[in-house]
Amino acid sequence: MSDLQPTIAPSPSRRRDSVRAEVDESLRASVRTLGGLLGRVLSAVDPSLLDDVEHLRALTIAAYEDDDQQRFEEAEALVESFTPERAEQVARAFTAYFHLVNLAEEQHRIRRLRERDVPGRAETRTDTFAGAITQLTSEVGAEETARRVAALRFHPVLTAHPTEARRPAISGAIRRIAELLAERDDPRLGYAAGLENERRLLEEIDTLWRTSPLRAQKPTPVDEVRTAMNVFDTSLFQVVPRVYRALDDWLLGDEAGKAPAVAKAFVRYGSWIGADRDGNPFVTAKVTRQAAQIASEHVLLGYEHAATRIGRTLTISAEDTPPSAALTDLWARQRALAGFAADELEQRSHTEPHRRALLFVTRRIIATRTRDADLAYESPEELLGELRIIQSSLREGGADRAASGELQHLIWQVETFGFHLADLEVRQHSKVHRQVLEELRSGSPRSELADEVLEVFHTISALQKRFGVDAARRYIVSFTQSAEDLANVYELAKRALGSAEAAPVLDVIPLFETFADLNNSTDILDGLIELEPVKARLAATGRRLEVMLGYSDSSKDVGPVSATLALYDAQSRIAAWAKRNDIELTLFHGRGGALGRGGGPANEAVLAQPPHSVEGRFKLTEQGEVIFAQYGDQTIAARHLEQMASATLLAEAPSNQARNEQASVTYSALATRLDEASRARFFELVKADGFAQWFGRVTPQEEVGLLSLGSRPARRGLSLESLEDLRAIPWVFAWSQARVNLTGWFGLGTALASIGDAELLHKAYNEWPLFGTMIDNVQMSLAKTDERLARRYLALDSREDLAQLVLDEMALTREQVLLTSGHTELLEGRAVLQRAVQLRSPYVDALSLLQLRALREIRATGSADAEDRPHRLMLLAVNGVAAGLQNTG
Repeated sequence: MSDLQPTIAPSPSRRRDSVRAEVDESLRASVRTLGGLLGRVLSAVDPSLLDDVEHLRALTIAAYEDDDQQRFEEAEALVESFTPERAEQVARAFTAYFHLVNLAEEQHRIRRLRERDVPGRAETRTDTFAGAITQLTSEVGAEETARRVAALRFHPVLTAHPTEARRPAISGAIRRIAELLAERDDPRLGYAAGLENERRLLEEIDTLWRTSPLRAQKPTPVDEVRTAMNVFDTSLFQVVPRVYRALDDWLLGDEAGKAPAVAKAFVRYGSWIGADRDGNPFVTAKVTRQAAQIASEHVLLGYEHAATRIGRTLTISAEDTPPSAALTDLWARQRALAGFAADELEQRSHTEPHRRALLFVTRRIIATRTRDADLAYESPEELLGELRIIQSSLREGGADRAASGELQHLIWQVETFGFHLADLEVRQHSKVHRQVLEELRSGSPRSELADEVLEVFHTISALQKRFGVDAARRYIVSFTQSAEDLANVYELAKRALGSAEAAPVLDVIPLFETFADLNNSTDILDGLIELEPVKARLAATGRRLEVMLGYSDSSKDVGPVSATLALYDAQSRIAAWAKRNDIELTLFHGRGGALGRGGGPANEAVLAQPPHSVEGRFKLTEQGEVIFAQYGDQTIAARHLEQMASATLLAEAPSNQARNEQASVTYSALATRLDEASRARFFELVKADGFAQWFGRVTPQEEVGLLSLGSRPARRGLSLESLEDLRAIPWVFAWSQARVNLTGWFGLGTALASIGDAELLHKAYNEWPLFGTMIDNVQMSLAKTDERLARRYLALDSREDLAQLVLDEMALTREQVLLTSGHTELLEGRAVLQRAVQLRSPYVDALSLLQLRALREIRATGSADAEDRPHRLMLLAVNGVAAGLQNTG
């Protein structure tokens, strides 16, 4: 595996030559390096293993590029000829290769971001602070732009379903390889250092190869919390102030780094990890407390290290920068808290009052973490107050740059993360609340479920007392179908704590997931704001309210096209409802990472939202693999935050609003026709007799349940009798593994064909942002499908009628999407993504053939033993395909 090009295959087609010519040499060099090193590792294990890997790779590339059926069948025969042990080794080799290619692409993306970071270029791009603010200023003026920038809020919520298909041990090896790969970009790397770098790369790639890619057991919710903390420690804590600094530098211009900061801390993180108990029996009140404690430990350690580092460098003398009266008073208060510690600091920093005050702050941060009541801060606001006194004193003494530098970064971090790091958001299903209340009202002895539900409110109360109300005030009700479902939460809190006055502060958030609930949303909201606890919260918060929209289940309910249109319509109606009721609305978007769960480029989705539905505030879920993709590297994380913030600002630009508003009017009739036709086609498939069981047989759906992806069960019941029993994640994951990706496109082809007007559709593609985004996302989904492999998966069962329906719709959708977009091939307008998919697909094909071999054996024998050879090969291939396609669910 020494290069993207096969070593044994016949000459690649002209199309592949064209693709390769467009791939930057730096990326090709990285892939060659990593592929070559992996080849050396495999050869050392067994030279014949490398031969088998190269042979299969050559056949699948030739089959893909030349559409050569004979080569495809030869590849299939080769896979069938492998011994069980060799099949596993080959699957692991291709999976390791994908991990390395993913790293090379990530490093290339970082390289390109740095290359684009040149003076004057940012202003030309609207997905940057400079470009967004420039455009907004031209439309609404400087004063209104400043107001909007000050009110900006971006609120990602981290979720753990699933975490990743790969083990943490694999992730650790990959991250170490990434650091070594980045080191190779340093022009100062000499010959000897280069040799050492290569030796260490070989060592880490060998470790990656020898590390079992399969978890021995499912992760617990606490494991998932600790996994997310790795991202915070390595990236998020440092990146957030960098992003604020980029905005501040643009706003201040020549005064940047000297004048007081004007950029506000606009990012807030939320988390469902360890708090989302909807269908997850392993998330208990005890786990939620642990999650909060772990997060607090990490953020306070972050403050401790930052304050210590800054304090040690703040060697500014009182002679040059005299302390302010406020700083002198602060030192007196600090001395009163711990005279011994103050004496020690004064002895070491007698003439450096700012340094000793900040180092005493560090002592108090440590005390807060270790729960030393004598020294601990009562709240983040108290810590911020002391930091601002130090900052103001520096500024009064003329040390403006010290005041505006790293100390400002620490202030921004505390404003963003508080003492809790991320707001824990409890989520529970409405039927659980109903069940428990019925039990409590009956007077019968309390069940374990009732005890656990009530204990959650005690936990929320305790977390609010420990970390502040914002640490855990949001309570999300899944499958909200009435205002009563929301009132039930307040009643349960009252019963748990004994009275409404003793209950914790709660913002109960409806989650509208099904097509019917989306349609009934405003009627339910009318009832919500009439509830007395909600009236009280609206009065206390300035009439702020959150509403969550579920992308996953709505798509599984009515299909991707109807769900997209229903969600847009619901947002429009909810935004209008909020305006009528004088509500400051935040819509919370439950978008997953995969396209079938509402994924796709999030910044583009922001710009396609209905007018007045964003208003400078955007909140969304970011799940497992997306967390690592968006936040695992600091450069990429900073870019992601800037893109999302810029899109949030521009969503309400008059030009963008006018475009969306005009399009929704112009194409309302088209939307209705697309909805009706696509939904009918979707129902024709999913409501067919025996569909759920057929789906389980033609995809690795059951086997996905064996893969230790996350702590949450894959389905709600013991058996799969209908789609309602299945969670959206395995629904999406299973179809992507079968190379069908049905959840991202099914029904669209029929809907487009029913219009019968290619000119109208092409016009809508260019003028209607929602439609254009949907078509582009479907292109991405279709590009990752493979008809030959799909046919083989669908042939695992005898229902030829359902198989043909899927294949017919796949062909029709591909044809209609190209016609609508005006493209001659998929992803023609997204060259970088197109190249990545084309270069990866043959390698994914090899893993799919290995997976099919395992599935056929499992289906033929009826084996349910998760430890046998076919199941092991199956799961290894699942890992590899997920790495190759770069999505799970």
